Amino acid sequence: MPRFARNDKGMFFCSFRTAYLLWEYYIVYSTPLKMLSLCLCSAMLDHRSMKEVASNTSSHTGANGFHSIDYIKISIFGFALAALSQSLHTIILPLRVLDFVTESEKATYLGILTFAGLIVAMVVQPIVGAISDRSGFSWGHRRPYILLGAIAAMPFLAGIGYGGSYAAILITWCLLQASSNTAQAPYQGFIPDLVPGGKRGLASGVKSLLEIVGGVALIYPIALFMDRYSTGEGSSWLWLALGALGIVLLGAMVATLLTVKERPGVGGSQVPLLPTLYKSFKIDAKANRDFIWFLVSRLLIIMAFTTIQTFALYFIKDVIGVANPAAATAKFLIVAVAGMLAVVYPAGRLSDKVGRLPIVVASGLLGALGILLLFFFPSYGYLMLSSGLVGISFGAFMSTNWALATDLVAKGEEARYLGLTNLATAGGAALARLIGPVIDFFNRYSPNLGYSVMLGACFIYFLVGSSLIMKIRRR
Repeated sequence: MPRFARNDKGMFFCSFRTAYLLWEYYIVYSTPLKMLSLCLCSAMLDHRSMKEVASNTSSHTGANGFHSIDYIKISIFGFALAALSQSLHTIILPLRVLDFVTESEKATYLGILTFAGLIVAMVVQPIVGAISDRSGFSWGHRRPYILLGAIAAMPFLAGIGYGGSYAAILITWCLLQASSNTAQAPYQGFIPDLVPGGKRGLASGVKSLLEIVGGVALIYPIALFMDRYSTGEGSSWLWLALGALGIVLLGAMVATLLTVKERPGVGGSQVPLLPTLYKSFKIDAKANRDFIWFLVSRLLIIMAFTTIQTFALYFIKDVIGVANPAAATAKFLIVAVAGMLAVVYPAGRLSDKVGRLPIVVASGLLGALGILLLFFFPSYGYLMLSSGLVGISFGAFMSTNWALATDLVAKGEEARYLGLTNLATAGGAALARLIGPVIDFFNRYSPNLGYSVMLGACFIYFLVGSSLIMKIRRR
């Protein structure tokens, strides 16, 4: 049986249609729904059985059996995950850290907090992905873990509000990362599981589009709530912000459970847990050389993007010297997001026609150009121009690079390999934060020299990352 309703031939799926369907799904599924309890009553399949499932799966997914609405169905959960991550990282966690540490120590403690959470994500995703690949639930091997992870995240999300010390917030944040990544790893297996090979670029573009929109959709209302929050006062606004994130996450989870139809798992021999965990991080480097190059390239380019995002406000305040650096940073991000949205869909679709590598390389070189503009022309006008270029670069990169990942994953181990991709994503994001002390070190020698070093590092990340991706043989 096909996973989705048949036919709907020749429908041209444009970004305006995507935005409309996203809004429709947000309205329909963002209300709280009563959940059935989860019953874990199945065993994991062996590797051979999963290969058979993957083979049978691909044979049931024809070009005419995957509709435009199905791209939304398999990606809507990514919208919620992005909203959760960006709202917490950008607004809620920095303000909660200020509840317990002094202004002079806030960057250090926030860096420790976010770094620890990223390490947890790097460990959890490949493990859960491997277990998901081998699971044999009657209603699929992805959705049970999405349900488990989303439900488990709720008490830890509340714990961000309840935490009465920095240590409590740190532990709670790590547990929230573990639970949310328990849901994210299987979710990432939907594209290789369900989408025909010739449509994976488009599917990756829609996935990236929803994640970008999710990352900014709740930032403004969450900021309004948190503006009214201060230490010991206005705690109801903090709970309103956390509650909104919880409702969105649960709504997207329910939408995914009800609308995504996986092929039922088949029975198989039970795989021992410890060997599965060991194999979660094991890659045959000789057989998967292209995937290794892909991981290193992705890590470097993610480092470049994350460095810019993390230290943008400080750069704008100290180098550009605008009167309202926070407002300027907001405009910087808005222009960047506009650039992302403009290209994330067409880049994914174009990659299905011309190949992944040319677009990934071009996106890295465009990002390097944006960095050069800031290095040689540090003014407000060039800042906005650079933001647009970096946004276009990031949108094209995330859309096409993810499509490349789905092309390179080993058959029958899709979720595990896409979980390993998070080693590059989270690893790059974590390593990018370590340049903070370097910036401060060089700034002590000469005013703003540290920011020049930062931009130079980003330029190198872009160039080297783009060069390494060209070593991939599969085009």
